[in-house]
Order: sequence, then C-alpha cells, then structure tokens
Amino acid sequence: MKKKFLIIAGPCVLEDFDTALYIAQFLKDLVPKFGFDYVFKASFDKANRTSLFSYRGPGLEKGLSWLNEIKKRTGVKITTDVHETWQVKPVSEIVDIIQIPAFLCRQTDLVVSASQTGKTINIKKGQFMSPWDMKYVLQKAQAFNPPEVLLTERGYSFGYRNLVVDFRSIPIMKSFGVRVIFDATHSVQLPGGAEGKSGGERKFVPYLARAAVAVGADGIFMEVHPEPDKALCDGPNSLPLSGLENILHQISDLRIIIEKHGIS
Repeated sequence: MKKKFLIIAGPCVLEDFDTALYIAQFLKDLVPKFGFDYVFKASFDKANRTSLFSYRGPGLEKGLSWLNEIKKRTGVKITTDVHETWQVKPVSEIVDIIQIPAFLCRQTDLVVSASQTGKTINIKKGQFMSPWDMKYVLQKAQAFNPPEVLLTERGYSFGYRNLVVDFRSIPIMKSFGVRVIFDATHSVQLPGGAEGKSGGERKFVPYLARAAVAVGADGIFMEVHPEPDKALCDGPNSLPLSGLENILHQISDLRIIIEKHGIS
C-alpha cells in the first residue's frame, strides 16, 4: 500500500510547553485536510548551536516529558533528534521516528543504536555528503532491520555562510528504495550568517518546497512558529503558521499533476 505524503513540522527547539502544544494541535487540524500524514518535530537540545550562549532547549528529561504529553493530548506522531548514543533508548520510548542530525549522519554508533530500537529512523543527509554516499549510511541503518529508514535532503555547504540545493539528490536517494524527505527550511539557512547565530531566507521556502515535490520528494520537513522573528532558534528560516495552508495547497495541487503525468 502506497504511503501518504509526509509533513514533518514543528518548532526548531522546544521553547515552552504551551507553544509546542499549540503548534502540534494547529498542524494536526490543518495537515490532514490535504490527505497528508503529519509528524510533530521539535528538539529537546540543540547541541550544535553556533554560539556557546545560544538557547539549546529544556534538556532530555523535561523535553521528553513535554513531547510525551503533547503526544497524549493531541494524538500526533512525534520525532526528535539524538546527538549521543546514551540518548537513544529514552528517546525511543517516546517518539515514533528517531532523527539523526545531518552533522552526525556518518556516526556509525549513533546510527546503529537508533536502528536497533525498532523505531523508524530519519537520517538527514550531511551538508558535506554527496547523495551517492548516503547509500552507505543507509546500509548501516538497514543492517539492523528498522521498520523504515527515511533520508532527508537539506542542502550542501560550500562554506561562506550559505547552502545550495541540488535537486538531483532526491531521485538519486530514492533510487536506494527509500522515501526521501526535503527539508525546506534548513535548506534556506545561512549558517553562522547572523554573527554568532544562523540567519536564513524564509522567502525562498515555498520555491524550494515546490521544486522538491516536482522532482518526487515523498514529504516535506518544515520548521514553523507562531512568530518566527521571536523564535529562540532558527527563526529567520522558520515559517509562520499563518502561511502554511497556502504552501500545503500548492504541494497538494502539484502532487495531483505528478500523479497524473509522472516525474520522468
């Protein structure tokens, strides 16, 4: 049975419980209207912030308690990222999908530990990785027979505080026999571009999301916030909740065309 198009979305980091709950409920009500599956994403700890002094999140214990309560109250599926192997077990007891961050996609012990939990794994392609080399990362995960492994494209770094997306990577990674997600908001990030923190160009998110759907992406990852300019992490590349319905309409319409005519 063909799986539904997947929307993974939420705030970059857990800022407070009420905001996270509001976002999860908002998206739970909105996304299924388009026939898409929805998974709520937020980090309990942003371990790779540019500055030592940037907000990282509530931490593992409090963060997982918030995610668990959000799951209970809304019924949404949950994903969050892990940065160290000791985090994998407690995270696996709460989430539906374990996310491997892009910077850590080659960390064998982390990928293996996540894959041994029996949970679906979403591995974000490193900004330094070619799509062809993700085949070997995938092999590490699939060796331990998780229910599913997703790969997520999020742009390439050439330094100089910018990222570039090569949309060929989506069909290349799909050729490995897995679903490929496109991270539409991290792909417009300007790493370190705001002097001690990352900047971003959210105005380009709709363009890249449409392009990813056109080349066959199986889902879209988005960081969203009620007031992105006040977000404690990745605000410049996050989308306002108020703009999501239009983007989802565009995605839905494009998918109708693709399903009718194909992508090649």
